[in-house]
Amino acid sequence: MNPETIEAIKPWLNFIHPVLMWGIFALTLYAAYLGYQHRQTRLATGPEKKELIKGKFLARHHQAGSTLLAVMVLGSLGGMASTYINNGKLFFGPHLLAGLGMMGIIATSASMVPFMKNGNNTARYTHITLNAVLVGLFGWQAVTGVQIVLKIVNSMFG
Repeated sequence: MNPETIEAIKPWLNFIHPVLMWGIFALTLYAAYLGYQHRQTRLATGPEKKELIKGKFLARHHQAGSTLLAVMVLGSLGGMASTYINNGKLFFGPHLLAGLGMMGIIATSASMVPFMKNGNNTARYTHITLNAVLVGLFGWQAVTGVQIVLKIVNSMFG
């Protein structure tokens, strides 16, 4: 790529991270739903359990969670890279710190899975608690992210 092309696309890099993160936020809520449905399946009995098993909620929850882990980490790193490319620095603040914390939380939550498979309830409740905190932080990140995007848009067109 020539330097003119790079300069032309640089401002638009700022919008890839937010769009990606909104999609990941939706996937996070879907993964939570699947996890809840799997829990309902584990606790159900008789015909209700037979019916719930057909939903294959655990396999779908694992797939959504694995996708979330990879895309959240890569999307967060991409957001930091875009900020650095466009500004020559990262802006140290609550949005960055919470995003880094979210990466740690999702990695720790995923690390509970092998223990949960062995029936460890402490790991299960840790997984659920971490993911509840993750959803809360993610919601807050969405609000602060929109504020950042609005500042970028105002600086581009205002």
